[in-house]
Amino acid sequence: MRSRSLRPRNGAAVRPLALAATLALTVAPLTVATTASAAERVDNPFVGADQYVNPYWSGNVTDAAAEAGGELGQKMLAVADTPTSVWMDRTSAIEGNVDGPGLRYHLDAALEQQQGDTPMVFNLVIYNLPGRDCYALASNGLLEPNAAGLAEYKDDYIDVIADMLAEPQYEDLRVVATIEPDSLPNLVTNISEPACQESAPYYREGTAYALDRLYEAGNVYSYIDAAHAGWLGWDSNAGPAVDVFKEVVTSTEHGYDTVAGFVTNTANSTPLEEPFLADEPFGSGGQVRQAEWFEWNRDFDELDWTEHLYSLAVTAGFPSDIGMLIDTSRNGWGGPDRPTTESTSTDLNTYVDESRVDRRTHRGAWCNPAGAGLGERPTVAPAGNPASHLDAYVWVKPPGESDGNSEEIPNDQGKSFDRMCDPTFNSPKLAGKLTGALGGAPLAGQWFQDQFEMLVTNAYPAIDGGSVDPDTEAPTAPSGLTATATTSTSVSLSWDASSDDTGVAGYTVRVDGATAATSATTSATVTGLAPSTTYAVTVTARDAAGNVSPTSAPLSVTTDEGGGTEDTEAPSVPAGLTAGAVTTSSVALSWDASSDDTGVTGYQVRRDGELVADVPGTSVTDSGLDAGTAYSYSVAAYDAAGNVSAASDALSVTTDEDDVEPGGACTVAYTANSWNTGFTGSFVVTNDSDAAVSDWELTFTFADGQQITQIWSAQAAQSGSAVTITPAAWSSTIAPGGSVSFGFNGSHSGTNTAPDDFALDGVSCDLA
Repeated sequence: MRSRSLRPRNGAAVRPLALAATLALTVAPLTVATTASAAERVDNPFVGADQYVNPYWSGNVTDAAAEAGGELGQKMLAVADTPTSVWMDRTSAIEGNVDGPGLRYHLDAALEQQQGDTPMVFNLVIYNLPGRDCYALASNGLLEPNAAGLAEYKDDYIDVIADMLAEPQYEDLRVVATIEPDSLPNLVTNISEPACQESAPYYREGTAYALDRLYEAGNVYSYIDAAHAGWLGWDSNAGPAVDVFKEVVTSTEHGYDTVAGFVTNTANSTPLEEPFLADEPFGSGGQVRQAEWFEWNRDFDELDWTEHLYSLAVTAGFPSDIGMLIDTSRNGWGGPDRPTTESTSTDLNTYVDESRVDRRTHRGAWCNPAGAGLGERPTVAPAGNPASHLDAYVWVKPPGESDGNSEEIPNDQGKSFDRMCDPTFNSPKLAGKLTGALGGAPLAGQWFQDQFEMLVTNAYPAIDGGSVDPDTEAPTAPSGLTATATTSTSVSLSWDASSDDTGVAGYTVRVDGATAATSATTSATVTGLAPSTTYAVTVTARDAAGNVSPTSAPLSVTTDEGGGTEDTEAPSVPAGLTAGAVTTSSVALSWDASSDDTGVTGYQVRRDGELVADVPGTSVTDSGLDAGTAYSYSVAAYDAAGNVSAASDALSVTTDEDDVEPGGACTVAYTANSWNTGFTGSFVVTNDSDAAVSDWELTFTFADGQQITQIWSAQAAQSGSAVTITPAAWSSTIAPGGSVSFGFNGSHSGTNTAPDDFALDGVSCDLA
């Protein structure tokens, strides 16, 4: 279960900067203009900014349109000026290589496209860790998972990129960096793989180093890749994933300041929303999530996953102002195979299969999936799902670039043949189903004409103009546009529905001519505005054929000076705050719903006065607590206008006492996978003391005569049953509360009991 991609390009010649200058004149701003200075650090970097359009990718699209011709070619041209990310997929990409121009070319082109004082967002992907893609072959990197590979990653890759971004001429760019797709998620679900065990320490240290150095550049907003709903959505994956994210981020020098948020669905095709499916009861005592398609995963789509991820991350300690990005470049799933209504079948699997818009063979299928389409165009602060805390929809994966070759292709780029890209392969990873991949695919990152034609044909929302639908009648212009509430930074809008011969599919809200929100209904809230500023707001409607209505009459809206709103009535104070299950490290809280004249949007939960959760519902579990400790909780409700209720009565809760004997100097987590007379073991050693441990020595004993035959990320000496582990050069120091990981291959004679008698520098440790 993965996501994939590499940076551009085709074998075509590099296009000159003149094209970038031309595009700068034609690209419509994608965001709401504000008066904020680009040099200032802002909460959402996309607000008030245009986004860089990669002229090299646009040239590929133009060539593709010429090859396709006709209506399809016209549709392709309609998306040629869409912002996409620039991928740095190997060290040579910084200077430029056979795949396309280098980083400086793109940065200079971004400056060419910048208009006046409007900030420019430059979308960048950092993707070059040692041992990259430890669980796949199509996009394996060139850096080996060893000390030399990590040194090159730091010195010749991250340092060079960070130093270039920090140069004075680029200081006003807002660089939005997607950090290492797939890497940290692999440490959650695929750590039993020897290659992932070998890469794990380099993933952790390399990612932390990248976060620190990019933050120090001053103009970079880093979003950590967080896979997608069909990979990490299960509770058993989601919680450990947030633990890994927190471990890496808190190991940095600058901590949470290094992270603007998370990006999901990178190069994947999980839909934003499954409109006809909900996690609800089905039949007699069943749940929709029990279907074979969902496999008990309650996160059906990316809106579910981002909401789930945000709640867990904030509860774990991440700041509440983190934002989420979703890659919508290939998750539209339009075209003739898209369901138009909910199934009426009484068989659960048939019901789900007939209702789902995701038409893949399996949610884990990731390579050039047949039937996929372009998704939502890049959108700033999308409306309609406030619990997801979305900063933007973005196109991280440039559409038209292959995920991997569908058959063996010799190359010198470290890209191997992954059978997940072979359309004839029944994959064990997909429950024995065919991969559903397109045939004839080139190497990852190279232009794939057939894929791009498919994505454009199946775009959802459909691409304006050149639609294959014979319906050519546009909806009527929306009327009655009204501001129902304003704050200093937002405006809530409503309007009368448009009419159309085939039905209206949705609406687009523009502020000062820039797309600010999309909505399936006749209301939306635009956020990220500047106080005391007057904006011109318009709305257009679109139908399923892609026809766009005339623009509504403009509405002039002025934001409030200091956060006041036309709606000034705060929700009622939440009552009935109660603690349910209490453990040594967590408290389950619930409360009664608040009432409000315009409706409650969410609840803020505070522990000892500090915000620990922002949730849409009336319950939350606060975890990561200390045993035997008293905490004071309160809850406040807020509405769409930003009004916040008074806090509830405080609830005092004391966590359970820890019955475990006091620990020693460390905690050791150990896992093993056995086969015949061999096995693979992995360790995570955590320093529980108050001081750093340097040049450490871990000792333990095997009970059944096991022998270590190979070890990675550490060194081993064994005498009989006694084993002594010493660190690799890059892990010689374990900070207080920090940890190191290593793994080994070994042999056993039938019985394979876990080792015991752990000690770190002679002081006993606990086995987790």
